[in-house]
Order: sequence, then structure tokens, then C-alpha cells
Amino acid sequence: MSSNTRRGFLRAATAGAGAPLLLGMTNKSGSAKPILGSGAYTYEVTHDWGELPADIKYGNTHGVCEDSRGHIYIHHTVNAASESHDSMVVFDHKGKFVKSWGKEFVGGAHGLHIHREGANEFLYLCDTKRGLMVKTTLDGETVFTLGYPDESDAYKPLADGTKPKYSPTNLAISPNGDIYIGDGYGSSYVNQYDKNGKFIRTFGGKGKEAGQLDCPHGIILDSRGPEPILMIADRGNHRIQTFTLEGKHIAFIEGTNLPCHFGFSKAYDTVVPDLGARVTLIDKTNKVIENLGDDSKANTWSETRKLTRDHFTPGKFVCPHGACFDHASNIFVVEWVEVGRVSKLRHV
Repeated sequence: MSSNTRRGFLRAATAGAGAPLLLGMTNKSGSAKPILGSGAYTYEVTHDWGELPADIKYGNTHGVCEDSRGHIYIHHTVNAASESHDSMVVFDHKGKFVKSWGKEFVGGAHGLHIHREGANEFLYLCDTKRGLMVKTTLDGETVFTLGYPDESDAYKPLADGTKPKYSPTNLAISPNGDIYIGDGYGSSYVNQYDKNGKFIRTFGGKGKEAGQLDCPHGIILDSRGPEPILMIADRGNHRIQTFTLEGKHIAFIEGTNLPCHFGFSKAYDTVVPDLGARVTLIDKTNKVIENLGDDSKANTWSETRKLTRDHFTPGKFVCPHGACFDHASNIFVVEWVEVGRVSKLRHV
């Protein structure tokens, strides 16, 4: 941990052993918090948001979502220096620590999706290291797991006996409960299952043509139109692509560089965390509204992500990886940086 980080943590050493680290009070210079955007899309930024316990040190912060109580869930890979190996950290809406769990996802914690089913909510997680999608309760109890898609012809053994690579990054759930898993770090397919985990079909696959994908890193169900469709962050092709629920190409959406995932607001706007150092807002017609915290021209983000917090510029993003709107239209952004970073963009 850098000396600057210690200062930013309200001199935790004087607060007593095991005291929580209070993050995000001001930026690293102690000045007022940065303001991003304009007009109806103006946000005050709190970097390193949340009261992180002293025994947890973030690894790469990959996923974020909010439940119906306003609790914020952060899925991270866990830093090598962390005393606790819990990969899921939960805060209330004010940033107070609630609980943590998920030791089994260390090093592979990635995609994170929350879904209401009747009176209950469940989390759906992707583990890139172990090649798993796991459905859990909000307390981390496993409901069921989906592993390697052996049922798919696209994943049958190759001539040399090896299997195609499978490393799922994110998932979406349709109105009837079907699960769509993007194999972003594997073979660039999307695999569809029913709500009970029965295999239905595979579509996509590596390529640049319509209907083909190159790292389908993020995926979300888009129910804003007359018919629900899938929106996929086709990151390796530097574009967003839409599909029918049967896996047929519909259209391309331009305006992003390295889109990672999505979140929808109550006003039907979309937030797109873009790995290339910015967060993009897109309106309900899929036109770009704002590029928030854009540091893409600096072209150093791939190296900056490996550094300590004192190298991060307040009001600029390094490698946005996940994002969501909360119930009050604030935005939470988590970044692919080695020391983890959670930012709250308060709508003003």
C-alpha cells in the first residue's frame, strides 16, 4: 500500500488495530471531489467509495450490482496482500460495510448479475479461473453451478484431443429465465441454457462478421423495446452488437472503444464501462450522450492499472470494467486495476 493511500484512508494506523478503512472522503490532494458530465448528466465523483474492513484488500474489482435494499455488491479477485480471501464485499447505500464472503472465487471473480425470482433475489457469478457460472443466494449459498459446455458441438474435443478454451466472463437472463453466458476469455461463443441449467444452444464464435464475436465480455438483456433482445459487449471488435434471444444478429452499436459490460437506468439510459479509460453513457436510442472521466488519449491506462492509487488522476478513469445505476440514478464503477477501485458517481 502506498504512503498516499495510507493518508487517504484517514490515518487508519491511529484508529486502532482492525479499524475499518474509510475510503473516498476527498481526492488525493484533499481538494473538492471532481465533477463529471454536464446538464442532466452531471455527477460528483467519490473514488475509493466504501468503508472497507482493514483485513480486506481489493484485487481487480470486476463486478458491481445493487439489490432491492440498496446494498452494493463488489466482486473482486482479492489482493495477494489481503488477510481475508473473501471475494464478495457488500456495503449499504451509505458505504458502510455489511458483510463479505466468496473465498472460493479468489483469482477468478469476474461477472456479477443480480436477478429477482418471485419474492427472492439471487446472484449469478462468473469465475474465469475455474470456468464456472454459479448461482448463489445473497449470502453466498450456492444454488447451482454450470461448468464446461460439453453438450455444445462447438466445444467438442479437437483433433489432438484437447478441448476448446472456456472462460466465462458475464451473463444475462431472459424473461423466461434462460441464461446466456458469454465465453469472453475463451472461445468467444455465447452459450444458452434454460433456468434449470439445461443446454439449449451456442451462437457467436470468433470473427468480425455480423453475428460473430471477439471477446463477448459483457452481456445484458435489453427489454426497452417491443421485444427483449441481447446486448453484447463485443470488446475485441471494439463494438456493441445486438442479437435476438435465439442468437441471430440484429445490429451494431457504435461509439465505444473497448466496451466491457452494461447497466440500465430507470430512464432507459445505458452506462457502458469502457476498458480504454472512460465510462460512456448512451441514450435509449443507443446514441452516445457523454464520455465520463475520459483519459483515453493519455494511452497509458494499460500500465497505470498496475500502479498504486497515488498514480490515479482524480476525475479520470483507468480501466472501467463494471458499472451499474443504483435506485437513485447514481452510478457505481469498478475498475480493472491491481489495487482495485470503486467509484461512486453521485447524480447532481
